[in-house]
Amino acid sequence: MAMSSLRSALSRALFSPATRGSRYYATAAAVGETQPERVAAEMVRYALGGAAHRSSAEESMRILEQGASNLQGGGEGSAEAVSMLMLAMSTLLYRSGRRQDAVEKLKATQQVAPSASFRVAAWESLMGLLMEAGQEISSTMSPNDLVDLSIKEDDSEWSDQEHLKFRVNAIKGLIALLNGETDPAAQLFVDGCRDFAGVKNNTENAALSYGEYLHCVGDFPMATQVYERVLEAIRAEDMSRNLLAAGNMVPEEVALGATCSYGQLLAYSGKFGEAEDYLTRALQKAEEQFGANHPKVGIVLTCVARMYKMKAKSEGSSSIMVQEGLYRKALEVLKAPAFNSEDTRKEMDWRDIISLARGEYAELLLIQSNRKAEGERMKEWAGDAWRNRRLTLAQALEFSETSKPTVVVDTRIGRVV
Repeated sequence: MAMSSLRSALSRALFSPATRGSRYYATAAAVGETQPERVAAEMVRYALGGAAHRSSAEESMRILEQGASNLQGGGEGSAEAVSMLMLAMSTLLYRSGRRQDAVEKLKATQQVAPSASFRVAAWESLMGLLMEAGQEISSTMSPNDLVDLSIKEDDSEWSDQEHLKFRVNAIKGLIALLNGETDPAAQLFVDGCRDFAGVKNNTENAALSYGEYLHCVGDFPMATQVYERVLEAIRAEDMSRNLLAAGNMVPEEVALGATCSYGQLLAYSGKFGEAEDYLTRALQKAEEQFGANHPKVGIVLTCVARMYKMKAKSEGSSSIMVQEGLYRKALEVLKAPAFNSEDTRKEMDWRDIISLARGEYAELLLIQSNRKAEGERMKEWAGDAWRNRRLTLAQALEFSETSKPTVVVDTRIGRVV
């Protein structure tokens, strides 16, 4: 079955006309798609796209591995094609729940990548997975010294280097935010991102991170502009052609993240009708892309519950049953450990979101006289589990219009930024 699928993918790539127009990635050395790149692109779309739903992850992986083997050392464009396939392999591993294997594949991609564009893409994706795993990362880390951002202007590989710098600065800025390093984050985002003209050249991820920074520091008008530009770019472009991304930084994740982050911003701005619309879209995207019981769905459900809590507080109303149902479902999907028995020092996935959801849930219980004891235990658990360096749990739970800093839940990395 795998070999017949591979032959089918190869046939479509070899005999279909070359696509003209915008490239799905930018390399200074290439002017148009080479035959190996076209073959690799078709394989990636087959393995990760709609066809993958009709085949197993194992079959898709065999197709990508066989393609990489066949294209190795095949002349012009073969190195780019193999790197493209390796990025896709890391995405497939990530989607199969094999995060560490995906990390190792991205490290291997960095070692063989033929250009700065591929090395930045692999590094961006690698940092995304490490952030999701809650690993300690320095905001001064470069792409393993494989991407020299001080290349001379006449270097052909970096003739269009600004978008690559933007991507690197945005990832480093996001890491700085997670580390609670507000001044370095400000320098990376303000100096490294604000003058970038337009969302183009695969910079949707970087622009989304910049929008989240503005959101965090309370610059809602500018954050609104950035989020809207990202969403507009996603709607206007054929995002399936952006193959220079992997893991939790692929276009589908960017679309989900931008929709959810904008919904959160609208809720903070008191625009609850619009917020509900965007968060509902985000929930639908998460369920369609990952399935109803995937942790990403639990992350979005937490954001929806927070929106209803903000709305109730703003309107002086109560929606306790709705909120409680959402928090319970979110924690169930996130597979949160039992709060009355689990050691909070134990490593757990999605710690940020579980702690936040439990803290919010506890506040609902504390206002119910017959459930205060349960609320106190849950609040204590959430406080012990909270690890965010930028703000305390009490600050994260505060919904005052004047409260700063502001919480942003990033669905790409499953972290509270």
